[in-house]
Amino acid sequence: MSKTITLKSLPSSGQLYPKIVSAMLPVIGKPATISADAKIPDTVFRIENLRVDPAQLKDYCRATGMQFGTQVPLTYLFVLQFPLVMSVLAASDFPMGAIGSVHVENKIERFREIGVDEPLTISTHAENLREHRKGMFVDLISEFHVGRELVARQTCTFLKQQRTSLSGGERGPAPKDVTPPPPDRVVRVDLGLIRQYAAASGDRNPIHMADLTAKAFGFNAAIAHGMWSAAAVLANVEAQLPAAVDYSVRFGKPILLPATLNMYTTKVDGGSGDFSGFDLSILNRRKGYPHLTATLRPIK
Repeated sequence: MSKTITLKSLPSSGQLYPKIVSAMLPVIGKPATISADAKIPDTVFRIENLRVDPAQLKDYCRATGMQFGTQVPLTYLFVLQFPLVMSVLAASDFPMGAIGSVHVENKIERFREIGVDEPLTISTHAENLREHRKGMFVDLISEFHVGRELVARQTCTFLKQQRTSLSGGERGPAPKDVTPPPPDRVVRVDLGLIRQYAAASGDRNPIHMADLTAKAFGFNAAIAHGMWSAAAVLANVEAQLPAAVDYSVRFGKPILLPATLNMYTTKVDGGSGDFSGFDLSILNRRKGYPHLTATLRPIK
């Protein structure tokens, strides 16, 4: 039987990070590897009647290029549920730690447009722990309600890198570096912009905040948030989205800061004249490998 923890307010990063850091400590922290039969706690974190902060939303739109208006931008749903996701990962009985977990995929299903003035109830839980050749995957599911109406669902997939029973399987040939085609849009991103995004989104993971702290976790420099890139490329077509839409994103190689990025938008031809969707991507300007690939499709 599941346990529901209803929060009176969303926890800040200052409240969560002491728990997240302590999970890394020897002896008292979480295990270095996760067994394939590890149990995922059946716990739901919930917040009721959450109101969008217009000032925070405006800062978010300024950092990403999304539209600031009367409707909640599609990717801002990730920001609203992010403290609940971190609460799940920070829980002492959850086998995977927040720091060291890699956000590899994200899926947002919006069933209708959501007004900025509508109070939201958000519930978040984990499920589907599974092996992959790179490690262990787990899904964090958030459901958004206005009253009793389900208005959106989000799935964040995280990877804990380690050896698994699938690690020894055959791998395909490594993709070759190629010069990418001319982009539809070129975007410049630097540490200053990413710090603005971190402040607006509440995601102040050390890998995003400074070169020194990013290097402590194995990166050559600070990296952009995956969900910043998901929002920045979506801004190109945001005005054309239907009310009910599925935005599915897969993150590739991290964006080392500063960077100049090639963004691409391909309209899907459904033949009916109605909205059929877009395929989106962000490619490395010199070597052509993907930082992000994504699909936008209508929900019928």
